[in-house]
Amino acid sequence: MEEMEEELKCPVCGSFYREPIILPCSHNICQACARNILVQTPESESPQSRRASGSGVSDYDYLDLDKMSLYSEADSGYGSYGGFASAPTTPCQKSPNGVRVFPPAMPPPATHLSPALASVPRNSCITCPQCHRSLILDDRGLRGFPKNRVLEGVIDRYQQSKAAALKCQLCEKAPKEATVMCEQCDVFYCDPCRLRCHPPRGPLAKHRLVPPAQGRVSRRLSPRKVSTCTDHELENHSMYCVQCKMPVCYQCLEEGKHSSHEVKALGAMWKLHKSQLSQALNGLSDRAKEAKEFLVQLRNMVQQIQENSVEFEACLVAQCDALIDALNRRKAQLLARVNKEHEHKLKVVRDQISHCTVKLRQTTGLMEYCLEVIKENDPSGFLQISDALIRRVHLTEDQWGKGTLTPRMTTDFDLSLDNSPLLQSIHQLDFVQMKASSPVPATPILQLEECCTHNNSATLSWKQPPLSTVPAEGYILELDDGNGGQFREVYVGKETMCTVDGLHFNSTYNARVKAFNKTGVSQYSKTLVLQTSEGG
Repeated sequence: MEEMEEELKCPVCGSFYREPIILPCSHNICQACARNILVQTPESESPQSRRASGSGVSDYDYLDLDKMSLYSEADSGYGSYGGFASAPTTPCQKSPNGVRVFPPAMPPPATHLSPALASVPRNSCITCPQCHRSLILDDRGLRGFPKNRVLEGVIDRYQQSKAAALKCQLCEKAPKEATVMCEQCDVFYCDPCRLRCHPPRGPLAKHRLVPPAQGRVSRRLSPRKVSTCTDHELENHSMYCVQCKMPVCYQCLEEGKHSSHEVKALGAMWKLHKSQLSQALNGLSDRAKEAKEFLVQLRNMVQQIQENSVEFEACLVAQCDALIDALNRRKAQLLARVNKEHEHKLKVVRDQISHCTVKLRQTTGLMEYCLEVIKENDPSGFLQISDALIRRVHLTEDQWGKGTLTPRMTTDFDLSLDNSPLLQSIHQLDFVQMKASSPVPATPILQLEECCTHNNSATLSWKQPPLSTVPAEGYILELDDGNGGQFREVYVGKETMCTVDGLHFNSTYNARVKAFNKTGVSQYSKTLVLQTSEGG
């Protein structure tokens, strides 16, 4: 459950979501945090002026729709997001999660409403802190975004599970830890007090006893809130629009923008999407199980490398001691080379353990969050987030590629000492074989004639040098963020061609590739500069 905690925290304030709202990009944000990162835009960027000029067709107008981060779905809060080309420069501060937060462009007007519900400045726009998509708010402001009641319920259950143990209410002196709660009596009992004050006979035999945590939740649970339409606040959701992928009310079907769309029963779509999410989780669960077994294998490799190293050093010392003084001087040099190989193996395996552990923690957190979401009984609330969760589950499963769960290092020390020449060759004494039969692969060569960009996608191709005799087991392709930032892995596998989608338009990217086998990794290729198209 603890690994799910990051799924329940706002990317802006770093705390558990409070009154979370769902942005059009399917990401969540606290209602108060959404108000804090609003930025006022010039009059020419407002929805009213766009509709008047005939260039706008939606209540929410995206400013930088195409500038979606390549890592936005997998790495929450990655990098920083800037303001807008037409917006005035606004100072920014950093949230606990490292996301840049833009303060309001003007102080909120005095009002009797809560700060989160007070009217927002006219012509305000908001940028999602996770995928960096920007949009201009309409006249409804933040009220136009649906509330994520499913997420609120998951957070409440999570906090309840971490709460301190409940005490018996009938203990006379030091209260003991409660073991049950009677729903009819509304009292928490320890085992001795339950036997003494609530025996399972007579009228009390029909009372229902539940675990303390379940009893505490049932005390606080309020009647389920009926989901209301954001466009028609007095109407409840009754159908599901297949085209827009959102719950709608009957007025939306009769007079709203969904009148000509295909709709289906809310309950049927609720069950269908729960089934789809459950099926997606099955595949991800298998990947997580494989990853756990792989981590055990890597940790065993660390132990095996340690044991092999000790054994090899002992053998080497015994051979060197037999060659008297001259051999002792050479022995120190040989030990240094063994230790270097030892440290190299440990570093490669430990780096792979660290990388795999981070990925597994993110995967497990997402799985636990999805399982909690599946427990929800609110069809419309579930359907508001189910599509985004299904996409995230598939994307996370794809990240566990074949190359990810393959050790990049062996535990063997392929060294053999030749002591036949003895003293005659003591000054030339060296290892006959020190990974010479299994070196790292040669540096790949990017094939410039086959590398190209199209819109916001880039296709890269590479090959091994013509005279290379060492086979490569796979390749690692890396791209920066389009702003000259750090490189990140975008492909790991055996193919020699890869197409990367979802890049920023009108941006310059740097790409490089390296090869690997069980011995280690090669040097990076020369860096290739790629320029994406100017617009979608």
